[in-house]
Amino acid sequence: MKFGKYLEDRKCHLPDDYASNCIDYTALKQLLKDTVYASSIKLDPSLEQQQSFSEVVSQRLGQLQICEVDFIKQLDVQVAKVSDFFQQESARLVAETTADQSTPTDLLQKILTLERFVFLNYTGITKILKKNDRHSGLALSEPYLHRVAQLPLVKAEDLTQLKQTVMNKLQQQLHTTGSEQQQQQHDGATAMMIHSSGSPPMIRSRSHYKFTPNAALPPTFVGPNQKVLVSLSGPHGTDIVGAVLECLARHPCAIEDFMLSRLYHNVTFGVLITLQSDNVAVFRDLAEAARQWDATLTFDVPDTQATEPSIRNRGDKKIKTQPTQSDDEDQIYLPASLEEAPYSGRTKYAASILNQNGLQASFLSQCTQLLLKHHISVEKLSRLDKRHTLSCADLRLSVPTGVDMDDLRKELIDLAASFGSDVALQPDDVFRKNKRLVVFDMDSTLIQQEVIDEIARYAGVVDQVAAITEAAMNGEIDFKESLRRRVALLNGTSVSVIEDVKKILTFTEGARFLCHALKKLGFKLAVISGGFMPLALYVKAELGLDYAFANQLKVSSDGLTLTGETTGPIVDGIRKAELLDVIAQSEGVTLNQVIAVGDGANDLWMLNKAGLGIAFNAKPRVQEQARARINQRSLKYVLSLLGYSEQDMEQLGAGLY
Repeated sequence: MKFGKYLEDRKCHLPDDYASNCIDYTALKQLLKDTVYASSIKLDPSLEQQQSFSEVVSQRLGQLQICEVDFIKQLDVQVAKVSDFFQQESARLVAETTADQSTPTDLLQKILTLERFVFLNYTGITKILKKNDRHSGLALSEPYLHRVAQLPLVKAEDLTQLKQTVMNKLQQQLHTTGSEQQQQQHDGATAMMIHSSGSPPMIRSRSHYKFTPNAALPPTFVGPNQKVLVSLSGPHGTDIVGAVLECLARHPCAIEDFMLSRLYHNVTFGVLITLQSDNVAVFRDLAEAARQWDATLTFDVPDTQATEPSIRNRGDKKIKTQPTQSDDEDQIYLPASLEEAPYSGRTKYAASILNQNGLQASFLSQCTQLLLKHHISVEKLSRLDKRHTLSCADLRLSVPTGVDMDDLRKELIDLAASFGSDVALQPDDVFRKNKRLVVFDMDSTLIQQEVIDEIARYAGVVDQVAAITEAAMNGEIDFKESLRRRVALLNGTSVSVIEDVKKILTFTEGARFLCHALKKLGFKLAVISGGFMPLALYVKAELGLDYAFANQLKVSSDGLTLTGETTGPIVDGIRKAELLDVIAQSEGVTLNQVIAVGDGANDLWMLNKAGLGIAFNAKPRVQEQARARINQRSLKYVLSLLGYSEQDMEQLGAGLY
């Protein structure tokens, strides 16, 4: 709801003389459009290239001098009208009280109505001054409001004193009524005693003593409970927070929500309050605090009944304190939290973006444009690393419910890949940081080698085995068939080769750190491998894992050589997903609390079954089908996808080395 409409709507609920003495906001806004807008010193360089900048500024300032003087004169007239009426009405109420012409309840209703009149007009004055500042390029709001704050209209000393007097009378009346009700109850009990002794009952009407406290409250449209969004921005950090809270503590209001954003010493502190009185003295004190701390004060009066605003300008319109001329003023929709984008019907997602070599500005720019294309708002942006170059960030997104998340994920991943970066998109819900189980593939995930290739190297058949392995990892050959072919090539190989392979295994960068950190956080860890059990058990012991599953090689009857066969169930892609499910059930966690990390086609089943499936430096087909990917060297970035910062990682890594 635009403020002009908001003001007209509220004026309809005021007495006629009150409504007729409100400022004419619509006329003042039209005056700005007809004069000031065309003379703004906010120049568009492309439109006035024929003149020097100094000439253009001189011309505009000359025009603005005339326009602004006329605007201020008209505003002065409106403010004087409001102020004169306030003083007249305030004096009338004081006289009415002195003459004892009204009951305290009636007087309180009239006082609150006058306070509502002041609040509406003060808000209108502030709004029109902000509009003038925005379009003229001048900053007249602060000095003008400072002058307004000196008027009886804002100080309202007589009205405040009168209100306190009336409230005291009401409290006395409530106290007296309560005493009379107690006496009535006592009399009733006495009457019953007399009646029981044979004397006639004593009957007394309760209506004489009946008092409804709600009668002291005016109708809702002139009562308090107005929500106001206050914002103070400046360079003095916590002093600004203290100044706002100190002002609010001096006035009857309830804090509904607050938020703080900081850029070094500069902070913006926003507070959503509900006024328990429409006395505008709170804004006078806030303006004084802003002046004291060299800060900028803004406030907005949201329409709490507003529906979701229409999405224009690619959907990223916020609670507006400075809309453009074309946007004018939009309704203010208040979400559940001030940190949320001000739209209803949205889903929250977390986007983790990372590149160990640094995130390029061009990538971040194109990523933002992609989000805007889908009307997605960025609610929060946090840096997770602490190096000189930004390399890892976490975004909280507000996504319209109509967006196809699979298409969006693909667009983001393709864009990131073109810059050598990664993007992981996942619901920003309670399960994101409350994962409890991580299941890893082993070959080319926890370790850098493919163990069957290393065994084949000792057996002298590495080229043949490697070719089959590559085809299997790319999904060109069924895993069970590829495993049968490769193992058959190992027939006659000495069992001692397994110990030799253990000695040359190289753990992936960050594997030891990640497992150490996850164990500190209370995770259960498992390796489920299409490789072989002796090596999976070795990895389990080295990394402190809780579970290990893999294929079992069959050995000769004398225990000295491999037979070229396996024994027991084959751990293929489907079996991996089944084992993941079994472990989750055993540990009592839901699939939403499971992370799976792998690189091959036979990992896709478990990647898609887990709440978060991560393709780590994976084959092309796997990267296409997995919901998240990491193409950086280190496994530590799994923690980044959970929202953990580099400082968090330092704490988790303590004691590892």
